[in-house]
Amino acid sequence: MILRRATIADLALLRFWDGKPHVVAARGHGGGDDWEGELTRMLPWLELMIAEEAGRPVGVIRIIDPADEETHYWGDCAPNLRAIDIWIGGESDLGHGLGSIMMRLALEHCFRDPRVQAVLIDPLASNTRAHRFYERLGFRRVERRLFGLDDCLVLRLDRGCWLPGDAGA
Repeated sequence: MILRRATIADLALLRFWDGKPHVVAARGHGGGDDWEGELTRMLPWLELMIAEEAGRPVGVIRIIDPADEETHYWGDCAPNLRAIDIWIGGESDLGHGLGSIMMRLALEHCFRDPRVQAVLIDPLASNTRAHRFYERLGFRRVERRLFGLDDCLVLRLDRGCWLPGDAGA
């Protein structure tokens, strides 16, 4: 699997994935994403990547610097953190370990920067399957928190708890 920077050529695919029931269910009240806005602006606090397995797009990863992100979604955050959003696009790609590989690659990408101290993630509080997935990767529960109308569980993976190459298998 590889991660590559998403481009405007991916816009139709991202919009298509946004309508998938499993993506809608995991997203909460936030609605669809502004893919066109993210793909057409160079934002220093955002990296948007497509995961490809054998040359075929299977998912998307968004990595942000929560201290610098323009909407301040995470509130006041310490510097040197990253936050990750991850989606598997097609239903047929769920349950095959692709999410574990994507997360391992995303974490390697984040921690490649020696300044990054930890990674945050915020699945819906009701998404217990996601909680177990992230906890297998070493994430620890920080707090339960409302993001807008969404009841989420904030999890954190500190650099010292991260095991390179571990995909939670």
